[in-house]
Amino acid sequence: MKKIAVYGQNYAKEASQEAFEILLPILLKNKVSIFVETDFLNKQKESVKTNTEINSFKTLDNSYDLLISIGGDGTILRAITYVKDLNIPIVGINTGRLGFLATIQTEEIEEALGQIFSGHYKISKRSLLSVSTIPSNEDIEQTSFALNEVAISRKNTTSMITVETHLDDEYLTSYWADGLILSTPTGSTGYSLSCGGPVITPEAKNFVLTPIAPHNLSARPLVIPDKTKVEFKVDGREDQFLMSLDSRIITLDNSTKVTINKADFGIKMVELLEESFLDTLRKKLLWGEDRRN
Repeated sequence: MKKIAVYGQNYAKEASQEAFEILLPILLKNKVSIFVETDFLNKQKESVKTNTEINSFKTLDNSYDLLISIGGDGTILRAITYVKDLNIPIVGINTGRLGFLATIQTEEIEEALGQIFSGHYKISKRSLLSVSTIPSNEDIEQTSFALNEVAISRKNTTSMITVETHLDDEYLTSYWADGLILSTPTGSTGYSLSCGGPVITPEAKNFVLTPIAPHNLSARPLVIPDKTKVEFKVDGREDQFLMSLDSRIITLDNSTKVTINKADFGIKMVELLEESFLDTLRKKLLWGEDRRN
């Protein structure tokens, strides 16, 4: 590896700075070219105690060998807006809470990077959702994909909305709810899970539709093939609704037709050889743990 990008959001300032201070000398020791996202670098100036010039970036290209994300899973969701379809593998250093995607803890940085620079790692390729709207929306055209989920939800009202849903041009149902989530396997352990959706392993070729607080009680999460074209049309008391692509929120008019397909590119997540999704389930979600008195 010769050229590495570093990205962070700096929400947990002390934790992010600590991780960056540990990371920087390890990268310098391995004699790689280091490029730090401009805003994050400006916030970390005090911790950059080296005679080596640290470069910055605002956008990425395919000359990068790796992107290191410092933060939580939300930071990785932001990082993919830089990676896009460039096929750059992502390593997640966790300074947040849960850390399903960002699995390397601060105290593990040196050992983990040593394994990665030695080639002792594996790649987990994650599928993405690709969104388009009629009429077109400028914000969506700029960044039209999501790693975790696309969520439709009500705006400025306590009243439910109706989400008319079609799968491959066939009518499914109209969900009467606070909203509706279309999740990837990666996102199945996030918002969808908190709304009663199933956990899906990352390698599965599926998406899941999960209603948010549905009033029609027969509405349950639905697992569908990831080759399915999904279309939404919203109706409600308000003239607008919200659509989120991971953490990016967009306001749309009720007249908007939303179409979602599997993106034609994926995201590469770097995992250490001893890591597994099932192990992460046990550690992060306490899967099957029983603490009876």
